[in-house]
Formats: sequence, structure tokens, C-alpha cells
Amino acid sequence: MTLTERLSLLTLIDAVAVSLFVAAWAIMSWRIEHSGERRPSVTALMSDFRRDWMKSFVTREPRIFDAQILASLRQGTAFFASSSILGLGGVLALAGNTAPLQGVAMELAEGEFPALIWQLKLVLVGLCLTNAFLKFVWSNRLFGYCAVIMSAVPNDPSDPLAYPRAAQAAELNIRAALNFNRGLRSIYFALASIAWLIGPVPLLVATTATVWVLWSREFASIPRQILLGGYDPTKR
Repeated sequence: MTLTERLSLLTLIDAVAVSLFVAAWAIMSWRIEHSGERRPSVTALMSDFRRDWMKSFVTREPRIFDAQILASLRQGTAFFASSSILGLGGVLALAGNTAPLQGVAMELAEGEFPALIWQLKLVLVGLCLTNAFLKFVWSNRLFGYCAVIMSAVPNDPSDPLAYPRAAQAAELNIRAALNFNRGLRSIYFALASIAWLIGPVPLLVATTATVWVLWSREFASIPRQILLGGYDPTKR
């Protein structure tokens, strides 16, 4: 079977499913990061709290508490970066030997496909995990930059450099969190992309479910109500 004949096994529905997968990812990410003031996302609300954190940081003595928070944030990015690499390694291992995957997937999917088709489907998973790794690494780096700027904030609140540098630290912290969230979304969509191994329809279903989970957590969750100050635990 020639390469063209192998690729022809991917139908128009596959192309539509992958296109909608990419579009849903891009649109959801844009909506979360540009939610606006009328209906802010959890990400947008947390950005305001990060700015408030750095304002309080200027007058806090000692600043060990802030250092501990930042260290825990960096540990989180390092953990997820390592997890992404491990997942990517698993995908590459499967791409090199698709026989075990074919045995499992054929129990759920109809028809028999050559190894190339399985490898192409695994590429989508690998790209999602690669993007996640790059985002987590950059987030870790930005948290490091934030730590340096925080260390450069003068201890005297009346110093003209105190609040401007604290504001710089806040924006770096926000950018680091933004990339961390992008990395998490990449993992969400990586999990959804695994459904393509079964077929294009399962990929569409998984994409829809992923979008719903992301939307609900950013725009309709209890943590969001808490951040807005409108959560009443007595009404649960």
C-alpha cells in the first residue's frame, strides 16, 4: 500500500474533527484570557489578586511567606513539565511500536489501519504534550524572573522604586500564571486527542466535553463565585 493510499484512509470527517479540535482550543483559550469585565474568568480574577498580592508584599515584614508561595508555584510548574515529558516519552514509544495500540484500539474502532495512521493520530497527542511542556518550562522561568524582581523591591515603602518594582513583579507573576494555565489546557486537550485513536466522532465528543469542563471551571464554578464574593455556603 502506497503512502497516498494509506493517507486516504483518513476521511473528511477526520479532517473536520481535527479542525474543530484546533478551533475549539484556540477559541476557548482566547475567551478565557479575554473574558472582559462583564463576565470575567477565574484567570482574569486571579490576575487582579496577584496585583493586590504584590502591593501587600511591599509593606509585609518579613517576606518569607511570599517566598514560600512563589517556591510552591515553581514546584507546580516543574512537576507538570516533568509529567508532560513522561507522557511525551510514552507517546513516542507507542509511535515506534503501534502493535499493542492496534490490538486495544481495534476492539473499539471499526476497520484495520496501517501503522502510519496510528502514528499520525499519535502526533496530535504528542504536539499537545510538547506545547504543554514548553508552556510549563516558560512559566517556571517567569516565576524565577518574578522572584528576582521581588528581591529587588526596597524594604522601605516610601522608596520611589518600591511600588513600581512590585508592579513589575505582579505582571511577571501574571504572565507566568497565564503560561501555566495554557500548559494545563494543553494537557486537557491532549487527553481529548487520544479519542481520535477510536475515530473522528469520539474526538468530536471528547473535544466538546473538554470545552465544557474548561468553560464551567472558568465561568460557572464555585471558586469563581468565591472570588467574586457572591458565594453563600448556606445555600449549598
